[in-house]
Amino acid sequence: MRRVARLGACLGAALLALLAAGAGVAWRYAAALPTLDLAAAAARSTVVLDRSGTLLRPFATLDGRWRLPITADSVDPRYRAMLLAYEDRRFARHPGIDPAALLRAAGQWLMRGRIVSGGSTLSMQVARLVEPRSGRTLEAKLRQMVRAVALERRLGKAGLLDLYMALAPYGGPLEGVRAASLAYFGREPVRLTAAQAALLVALPQSPETRRPDRHPERARAARDRVLEIAGAQGLLTGSEVEAARAEPVPTARRPFPMLAAHAAEEALAADPGAPEIRLAIDARLQERLETLATERAAASGPDLSAAILVVDNRDGRVLAQVGSAGYLDARRRGAIDMTLAVRSPGSALKPFVYAMAFQDGLAHPETLLEDRPARFSASYAPENFDLSFQGTVTARRALQLSLNVPAVELMDAVGPARFIARLRAAGAGIQLPREAAPGLPVALGGLGITLTDLARLYAGLARGGSVPDLLRRAGETATASERRVAEPVSAWYVADILRGTPPPENALPNRIAYKTGTSYGYRDAWAAGFDRHTTVVVWAGRPDGAAVPGLVGRTVAAPILFDAFARLGTEPEPVPQPRDVLAAGPGGLPPPLRRLRREASDAAGPALRIAYPPDGARIDLGLVAGGIGAAEDGSLALKALGGVPPLTWMVDGQPVVQTLRRRAEWCPNGAGFARISVLDSTGASDSVSIRIE
Repeated sequence: MRRVARLGACLGAALLALLAAGAGVAWRYAAALPTLDLAAAAARSTVVLDRSGTLLRPFATLDGRWRLPITADSVDPRYRAMLLAYEDRRFARHPGIDPAALLRAAGQWLMRGRIVSGGSTLSMQVARLVEPRSGRTLEAKLRQMVRAVALERRLGKAGLLDLYMALAPYGGPLEGVRAASLAYFGREPVRLTAAQAALLVALPQSPETRRPDRHPERARAARDRVLEIAGAQGLLTGSEVEAARAEPVPTARRPFPMLAAHAAEEALAADPGAPEIRLAIDARLQERLETLATERAAASGPDLSAAILVVDNRDGRVLAQVGSAGYLDARRRGAIDMTLAVRSPGSALKPFVYAMAFQDGLAHPETLLEDRPARFSASYAPENFDLSFQGTVTARRALQLSLNVPAVELMDAVGPARFIARLRAAGAGIQLPREAAPGLPVALGGLGITLTDLARLYAGLARGGSVPDLLRRAGETATASERRVAEPVSAWYVADILRGTPPPENALPNRIAYKTGTSYGYRDAWAAGFDRHTTVVVWAGRPDGAAVPGLVGRTVAAPILFDAFARLGTEPEPVPQPRDVLAAGPGGLPPPLRRLRREASDAAGPALRIAYPPDGARIDLGLVAGGIGAAEDGSLALKALGGVPPLTWMVDGQPVVQTLRRRAEWCPNGAGFARISVLDSTGASDSVSIRIE
């Protein structure tokens, strides 16, 4: 017994001497080492999130690794407990190295002449991940120990855990517990089963030989060993251990999330160095609409794609952006973002022709229009889609039926150049064929526009004519904008008309205001709709522009539009009616508004024009002494030249004065912009825009 005691004492003394010598060597060694550079360890995959923080799409790092941002606080607590129980039970108490573990490792080395266990702490493992070294030499182990102590002092326990969970290897390009959890379980690591947590603890010790997609049995054995230790440490009950052991091990990697793939790419291109990008998109809505686009495109044809954009009318936030029917579908050219492609809108721009005619005082929703064969030039004689004519119809009915002749007649009255200028002033990037001068065919889609710009214009109708700037990032705030596509009354007239458009088959009527469009040659099918809060625009067709027989907006795009609104999860609300709306039937309208008459009489004399106020004027109505154009009672003088009396003066589409004289007065009810129009008995008109102060 004495010999055994003496031998133990000798061994203890030897170990203490060894540790003392090691401490001295370590101190001198640490002093000679350069400062640890954590820049490479700090590199993370860029992640694109939705408005609430849900992952839409991650991107690999520049060297091809999947290393997603993660902190210990965002991981299942059971995983953290299992990790410490398995890897480093004294993690909370040691300074980076564990003397007890080192004594055990040193004793095993002395007794057996080889390294049995390394005595590594979690901190030392992080040091190895931050500064990889090949081989298991004493010098490499000493370097890990020195670096572990330095990391503890520099980052603290919480920082070390964060770094381990971001850098731990999981086989192949997977690094970090978040990437592994998404790849093997298809879920974030914030909530894991006991079996999943145990597998994530076991894999980093030998990530290549335990990869469950290649070596599922080895992965299972390693997982079960972690479960056994967790049970022995009281982290799991016996029944929980048995249930976890019965859970299958994943045998394949899952793809990473790829929601809003186009929007994510565009955001990354705009901000390539950002570790995290948060979009205004709603992930749940995005997923539902991507599924809808994929299903409908597959049902419509093998090469067809579809795109959907959803805009919050209140502030212009993009709630969903579906750029194609399957980002990875090469046959449908899914990588092309069709929300940004320039296409022909067909009849989808007709509502804006009507809005301009209403605003100019040329027409009212109950104005009678003629849908009969007509020739507007030597070679242009438009026909309706069904090659029939309806005769005399109201403007309301003409727009709801998308009749071509009345739309062209109104375009002729408002002027194609003015119409294009109005859309461009509202922010739409209109493209004309070979930069040709605007002609009457633009009323029927003879131009190019993107789905995004079309959505902005329709959102403008829902907002009383004010076109929003689209907000794509979460946290962005809308800026004040004076871009308008219509005035409030004319915008509401159009919204009220479109809400009464007959819905597609099996859809309920009078729920949303919507309009369809079909481009020439059946290349593009459109449907744009809105209610008070939301605008949705749908496009369907082939990205290469090839014709698709039977591709019609009403039968292909409109059903997608109504399904998209159903998946919003809210009940549609009509656009609120503004003041000064003229509610009257055809017989109750002022004579110039009862029927569209564009031909002026030979006896008309000089053309009708507004002499005062001039277009673009800023009028002070007495708020500043001596304001130009202001009468003592705050009224504004109106003066016209030419035309055939009686004259009807209109403000923002609302009749205010009818007189046989060419002079009149109008009392505004407040400051702001106003569109003043005058019509004579022949239907001739002129308009100006002013600002009242």
